[in-house]
Amino acid sequence: MPVLISMLRGVNVGPHNRIKMDALRAVYESLKFEGPRTYVQSGNVIFRTKEKNSSQLAQKIRAAIEKKFECSPEVILRTTEELRKAIAATPFADRPNLEPGKILVTFLTAEPALEARAGFDRFKGYPEEVHLKGRELYIYFPNGSGRSKLPWSAVEKVLKVTGTARNWNSVKAMLEIAEEMEAD
Repeated sequence: MPVLISMLRGVNVGPHNRIKMDALRAVYESLKFEGPRTYVQSGNVIFRTKEKNSSQLAQKIRAAIEKKFECSPEVILRTTEELRKAIAATPFADRPNLEPGKILVTFLTAEPALEARAGFDRFKGYPEEVHLKGRELYIYFPNGSGRSKLPWSAVEKVLKVTGTARNWNSVKAMLEIAEEMEAD
């Protein structure tokens, strides 16, 4: 049975959209997903399902979360293989001395349109390195994300696609969990 990684946008950030991970796992179990496992407190759930339509599946999860928690976070799904490919596609692979905690991957709900990609060049003048590859946006923050001058809201407006970001260590840890589940 295929393993999927779901990432919720905007969960447990600040005082809104607070969800305990044990309660979130219970929602996934109620949807008849097999062996849901959470990773950290930001709404990452790795689980097995026979369902194949990612768009319908994301809506199903979102509706169940909204019913239970009265919030409706965006649900971004990736297969184990898609996550593996996202890690392999990092533009920072040839620079092993970069701090993993300063690398962020934003998983987008869809690949941005060509016209949106054209407007993306305006983010090249910042200290941060920003690379768009398919449905993933890779960012390296040389001074840390807390000191970033990159206008986050403008990035999303230019791309016209929403997403959710995870640091490099979390991305690799989620893949490890997914691969463990696949091996079982």
